[in-house]
Amino acid sequence: MKFRGIILLGSMLFAGIVLAQDSGSDNLPSAPSAVQQERSKPKPPPPAPPPAKVEAQASTPSPTQGTPQSESPAKSAPAPAVVPAPAQTDQNSTTPDDPTATITKTVNEVNVVFTVTDRHGHYVKNLAKSDFSVIDDSRPADQIRSFHNETELPLQVGLLVDASNSVRDRFKFEQESAIEFLNQTIRPRYDEAFIVGFDVTPEVTQNFTDNTEALSRGVRALRPGGGTAMYDALYFACRDKLLKRERNGPVRRALILLSDGDDNMSHVTREEAIEMAQRAEVIVYAISTNVTGSRNAGDKILQRIADATGGQAFFPFQITEVANAFSEIQDELRSQYALSYKPADFRADGRYRAIEILAQNHKGLKVRTRRGYFATAQ
Repeated sequence: MKFRGIILLGSMLFAGIVLAQDSGSDNLPSAPSAVQQERSKPKPPPPAPPPAKVEAQASTPSPTQGTPQSESPAKSAPAPAVVPAPAQTDQNSTTPDDPTATITKTVNEVNVVFTVTDRHGHYVKNLAKSDFSVIDDSRPADQIRSFHNETELPLQVGLLVDASNSVRDRFKFEQESAIEFLNQTIRPRYDEAFIVGFDVTPEVTQNFTDNTEALSRGVRALRPGGGTAMYDALYFACRDKLLKRERNGPVRRALILLSDGDDNMSHVTREEAIEMAQRAEVIVYAISTNVTGSRNAGDKILQRIADATGGQAFFPFQITEVANAFSEIQDELRSQYALSYKPADFRADGRYRAIEILAQNHKGLKVRTRRGYFATAQ
């Protein structure tokens, strides 16, 4: 009986250590579809009792220690997504009863970056605060707190490049076009960018930097091959890179997604990837690598992602037109407005709230911005 008790105790310790190791991984998503996939997998057989020393396993370093410059997310147990709060906090230092007390109240404020074009598609850059009104959740906003014609806002840009087999034929030209875009867009000590390639899994070949030479090396380090998990890559870039990146003051967060729009390997769905981009306040610009001359299902997916986040989708049917798409994205990033406003009847209940910005006092103007946000529960 003592011998069986020792074996049982050893098994329990071993299982606890394995669970602790698995729970520390930072895999892609705690999204509903991914959780359902995990639950549908057959359960593995119970672990065999350890041969001898349990303590030796606990002291073994994790294989993820010492992450190199090129990194990819782990693929085990999902980690909880980090969700930004759309609220700030004001503090008043005195009250009539107790001058030393501190009262904390929530001030709800939504920040929006948007572009305005005329009926010919040209950017309009000289409008004022009085030229706009905001509709939040079908109601006019209580107040527009700040307004800026932000042609020089700092950029946090991610280049998300499809490195699957489906884009192999035109991969080199796309790399050179991306490098030219980064060289012309990223300003040292002001902007920063990172590079992610994806096939079955996303891989960071260059982390955040303002060094365009390092970014160029990151683009050239991309190698095509494997399946396509585009939604996973978009989810990862928004949650694990942009959402977690610190920002001192207003910035513009943008992703340039270079892909044919096909996805056959992702754990998360298209809508879950879009939701994470909205939570991270990321504008997605999609450049289709489909050069067949006709729109396909992948192009429609790219259009949906761009529209939902306030970006644009480009469909260069000739490979030489990819560079033109990058150039147009660069122009737009320098032609945007930014405002913050207080919603009417705001409740931090986690519900999705639609945004509509209207250009008034002028005819024929079109405003493009993200379609909404999530009123994160406090």
